[in-house]
Amino acid sequence: MQEKFTKTTEQNSHYNNLEQMSVSELLHNINNEDKTVPLAVEQAIPQIEKLVDTIVEKMKLGGRLFYIGAGTSGRLGIVDASECPPTFGVPANWVNGIIAGGDDAIRKAVENAEDNTQQAWLDLQVHNINANDVVIGIAASGTTPYVLGGLEKCNQNNITTGCITCNQGSPLALVAQYPIEVVVGPEFVTGSSRMKAGTAQKLVLNMISTTTMIKLGRVKGNKMIDMQLSNDKLVDRGTRMIIEEIAVDYQTAQQLLLQYGSVRNAITNFKTK
Repeated sequence: MQEKFTKTTEQNSHYNNLEQMSVSELLHNINNEDKTVPLAVEQAIPQIEKLVDTIVEKMKLGGRLFYIGAGTSGRLGIVDASECPPTFGVPANWVNGIIAGGDDAIRKAVENAEDNTQQAWLDLQVHNINANDVVIGIAASGTTPYVLGGLEKCNQNNITTGCITCNQGSPLALVAQYPIEVVVGPEFVTGSSRMKAGTAQKLVLNMISTTTMIKLGRVKGNKMIDMQLSNDKLVDRGTRMIIEEIAVDYQTAQQLLLQYGSVRNAITNFKTK
């Protein structure tokens, strides 16, 4: 560790004797704590903006985005990455989630996986990581060895680094070129950082990927015009998008959508006829 700091995510909960609370009390108290998370995220928007600007610039050059993390943090990165192709119609390798311990760790803990300082770099090398890419380390504590080691190696190899952490002045924030620090304070259950910290990380990941994709032209107006048509609900949604744009009937719009495979292509081809 580069310097001492206070892990507010590990401090005692503001509540005690949880087992003596009624279900209603527990739910209201958890909800009251959760209400503070968006305000903490708001304070970090200037940091988020700097990182997103860099990601957009790099991806316009052909770069990719990588999330690395362990446990809950790793899983949240995988969730965000996995949702980008169906939502925005982008190739699966544009946004990548990597978790300590590999895919087995998505569903259950892999013992000591987060303690290996070398493994993240090895995991990234499988993807032929290069200087056009951006790697974001996710760790509520800001001290996870797997994530720290990965970012340190990226820095040494001229790869842009960012992080999402929930402790001020953590080793991870000091290593990352573009740190995001969302200080949510003690958890309702002491040390259970899957709660407020996890919620904060999810909110920031939503902001990063959504804003990036909008700036890369994957949204028109407020519509996901490149979404994958993977079920009837999405086909119906896409059909209605086309109706709004080119004023045709439902059947014609659906035929265009199925013929051309996306809202964007359907509208473009119709307008160029």
